[in-house]
Amino acid sequence: KSKPPQDNESTRVESKTKTPQANKATSQDKANSESHAVKSSTSSANVNGGTSVSQKSSTTTSNPPNLPPEQITVNMKVLARRKPLSWHPGRIAEIITKDGRVRYKVAFEEKGRSLVSGHHIAFAHQPKVIYLSIGARVLIESEDSEFMPGIVAEVPSRKNHMRFMVFVDDHTPVYVVLPKIRLVCRPLEDPLDDIPDSTHRDFMRQYLSQWPFPPQTHYRVGQKIRALYNGTQQAVEVLEVDSSLIQVMFEEDEHKEWIYRGSIRLEQMVLMIEDMEAKKNDNKKNDGTVKK
Repeated sequence: KSKPPQDNESTRVESKTKTPQANKATSQDKANSESHAVKSSTSSANVNGGTSVSQKSSTTTSNPPNLPPEQITVNMKVLARRKPLSWHPGRIAEIITKDGRVRYKVAFEEKGRSLVSGHHIAFAHQPKVIYLSIGARVLIESEDSEFMPGIVAEVPSRKNHMRFMVFVDDHTPVYVVLPKIRLVCRPLEDPLDDIPDSTHRDFMRQYLSQWPFPPQTHYRVGQKIRALYNGTQQAVEVLEVDSSLIQVMFEEDEHKEWIYRGSIRLEQMVLMIEDMEAKKNDNKKNDGTVKK
């Protein structure tokens, strides 16, 4: 199990951050990706020029810290959900308890009020690092000061240059520094249940079940590969490699995206998974032959 980073690590977090890119993947892209979900517990492949990667899988995730939740009080500044991917600043106007349920009336800075549950409000201040374990429910702030919900997928380490990686609910992966993160006040018992898109929710369940060694493929700058877009695998060029992410440019329309290196949108990941499954099935057949 991974220990949450200590508070003093926050002073070493790099100032560099990746702004969430518009998610170019269509719902069909996500559906196609889901059909190739990783089932094998180990991976080792060298597919179509991709550097082989061997990673042990683990069903262990970083447990949420056993810490008392921060108190929510009237007039406290918060960020509250107005739309699934849009949270806005406001204040707690009233705390309402009815039939054993606690709800919060939020007065938004941009006018208007809304009655929301605890998993749809976030603290307006920067969180302590110890609360940000793998799988934590958070918001991230983009360059245009918009807040979007997501799940912590990596905590600061030397490998990722002391940054957090968060998967936004629209499936966009992004590296962020501590000042750009806000902690959801009262997340659901399973924070993934709050993700509206079922395909991304299933992806996150699988990612967390394989953490800390989810399978990935390796790439180099200038490499020509293929990635899913508009329902088909299309030619792309790798422009930049940043820890667990690659930035690619699609040749057809020259738009750019950041994609997670373990994404099933990447053709080499699909081929690697198929190779893993074939080897797994061969091993089962061989085991059956030996037993007979």
